[in-house]
Amino acid sequence: MGKHKPIYSPASDCGDYVVVSNCNLLKTSGNKFKQKIYRKHTQTPGGLKEMTMERLVNKKGYGEVLRKAVSGMLPKNRLRKIRLERLRTFEGAEHDYKQNVIRFWAETPEVIKANKLSEAKE
Repeated sequence: MGKHKPIYSPASDCGDYVVVSNCNLLKTSGNKFKQKIYRKHTQTPGGLKEMTMERLVNKKGYGEVLRKAVSGMLPKNRLRKIRLERLRTFEGAEHDYKQNVIRFWAETPEVIKANKLSEAKE
C-alpha cells in the first residue's frame, strides 16, 4: 500500500511492485488441482463459464492461479485492480526485475527470526 512512504494516502495506492518467481513450484493439498473450479459469468443468459485449476494451469500457467488467490484476499474496492496490476508473476527464477528487487522474502526480519528459533530448537 505504500504506508512506509511520506506521500501515503489511504485513498490512493502508492506502493511498490511485488515480484513472485518460481510459480511453477506451486503446490496444492488434496485433490484441489483437479477439483477446484474457477467460475465467471459473461452477463448473458447461460453465460456461466467454469474452468478447473488443471485447465487454468495448462492454459495460462501457475502465475494466474496465484493471481486469482491474491485477488480473493484483497479488499473488494476500487484499488483492487490497481494493486493486482503491480503483482508480477514468473514461472521460473529468471525475471526482468532482478536489479530492482529491494528485499527478498527470506531476508525479512520475521522470517529470519523464525528460522533462528527453529534452528535453536533442533
